[in-house]
Amino acid sequence: MTIVTRPTTLAAVVEQGRRKAFPLMAESTEYGKGYQAQPTDLFISPYPKCGTTWLQQIVHGLKTRGDMSFDDISQVVPWLEMAQFHEIDLYAPQPGGFHAFKSHLAWYDIPKGGRYIVSFRNLKDVLVSNYHFFDGWIWQRGSITLAEYVRLEDGGRDMYLNSEEPGDYFHHLCSWWEQRDNPSVLLLAYENMKQDLAGSVRRIAEFLKLEADPDLLTLVTHQASVDFMQAHADKFDDHMMRDALVKHGMLPPGDAAPRVRKGDVGAHRDELPADVANQVDELWHRVIEARFGLPSYEALRDELAQRC
Repeated sequence: MTIVTRPTTLAAVVEQGRRKAFPLMAESTEYGKGYQAQPTDLFISPYPKCGTTWLQQIVHGLKTRGDMSFDDISQVVPWLEMAQFHEIDLYAPQPGGFHAFKSHLAWYDIPKGGRYIVSFRNLKDVLVSNYHFFDGWIWQRGSITLAEYVRLEDGGRDMYLNSEEPGDYFHHLCSWWEQRDNPSVLLLAYENMKQDLAGSVRRIAEFLKLEADPDLLTLVTHQASVDFMQAHADKFDDHMMRDALVKHGMLPPGDAAPRVRKGDVGAHRDELPADVANQVDELWHRVIEARFGLPSYEALRDELAQRC
């Protein structure tokens, strides 16, 4: 029997993925892109670590009056791109009366004809959150530093500190910001959701045209709190993905990844190297400010707050 060990270098992480899981994931992603959307379908499609699990929990709670009987949130709000990888039928009935899916796709790639919720988050905090998510799960804990991780390369390019390559943060953000006036798209800011969770839950319910009474709004807000989700961490630990990666020989058996950390705003100030923070700012000015006139992420966040 082949013994699978966690890699200890970024090159080994990428190589192991290429050999064992990436081809299957690519096939599954194409399957997800081909899904035939219905007008009532909802796609929750932030960039990774920008509030996806949080939104899954809110939407599922609103459509089921707080049902918590699932083992993994992605059982009841499936991941569109990984459905085939997880052996999930995208067309199977879901609790709550309409289909809701998790995704990380840009607007350009996602199935059209449904409804869409996307939350943005400061890339500097995204990098820190992503690093802690993978550390000890995808690679041996502590063997790769944050400074190394943010320079992760695939095919000779930085995967995070890039401008507008498909799959990159700025490509994703641009695609969805272009849809800011689309009535079928609700755009949120992670930081604004942290500041006013109850208001965000109410706004999501209104967008979905759900009759949410005060008791339901209070319940869903409580169940979407950090304390509640941490207390039920096993329902948000992505063990479906862990099990699939173990099955395909990419990971050894072991604990799933903690998806619910502290959700801090501004954690990058203490952890992210200054040169990386500066590069993020340069990319923002070159891509986002030049294209949309928004001088900073904070300006985008403020504009979203004004649209409430």
